[in-house]
Amino acid sequence: MTQDKSTPSARERVPYEAIVHRRPFKLPGNARVAVWTIVNLENWLPQNAMPRTVLPPPMGQPLLPDVPNWCWHEYGMRVGYWRILQTLKERRLKATLALNGSVCSEYPAACEAALKEGWEFMGHGLVQKPMHRVEDQAAEIRQTMEAIRQFTGKAPRGWESPGLTETAETADLLAAAGIEYVADWVLDDQPVPICTSSGNLVSVPYTVEINDVVMSAIQQQPSDEILRRGRDQFDQLYKEGATIPRVMAISVHPYLTGAPHRIRYLAELYDYIRGHDDVLMCTGEEILDIYKSQS
Repeated sequence: MTQDKSTPSARERVPYEAIVHRRPFKLPGNARVAVWTIVNLENWLPQNAMPRTVLPPPMGQPLLPDVPNWCWHEYGMRVGYWRILQTLKERRLKATLALNGSVCSEYPAACEAALKEGWEFMGHGLVQKPMHRVEDQAAEIRQTMEAIRQFTGKAPRGWESPGLTETAETADLLAAAGIEYVADWVLDDQPVPICTSSGNLVSVPYTVEINDVVMSAIQQQPSDEILRRGRDQFDQLYKEGATIPRVMAISVHPYLTGAPHRIRYLAELYDYIRGHDDVLMCTGEEILDIYKSQS
């Protein structure tokens, strides 16, 4: 897709500003770090190629339906998700649920459980398909928001594109639809504004580092990587947060971190973080509201 000359470039949308030179950002109670968890619920269509795979096709010949890889994901929705839910529930933590709009009808029990726990719902596309493969982005954004509104009674304020994919126009379309913050722009430890033609949009810091897709599916790290890396990430942000507060995201998927051999390490990471003072455990929209109250 050729970018229209009138469409801002990525650098124009988020002008460079060093974290040490900007207007101070403060967290309630003088907290050092705001930690938010993103649980990603996705609808993988069995008739299509899978967004990710754990098994290569036999003899290198792709086959549809891709039963083993679809089932790998489906296990997460049937079993793994409930482990993550219980881990958070035991610690009285609320997550931000990034969900495909069609998950509301495909996996209603999972959505009901999150709603009962008071989790925030965030748009994540209609099905698990990258934005540059969506024929009408504006329509799918609206359909996703409406599906979530009908299920929860409230339209989502946040958006995470499938695979963090955006075209040159996505930010404008999201703002025009009423989305207030996005998780796609993984470029800072604090919320920053994104310039659009359609209104205000904020980037709330997301992560490709403390993210189980990267650690477990792509880099294929050991089961405890989320604990080891997450602890190191938190320690550094906590140290820096004494003078410049930071945001830390933890992004998990049921088919990965919900596996029996990984879930204990997510629990241990939360217990480690919660053992520190001056830490704010929150949702994406709570971070947005803190930022908006100061800007």
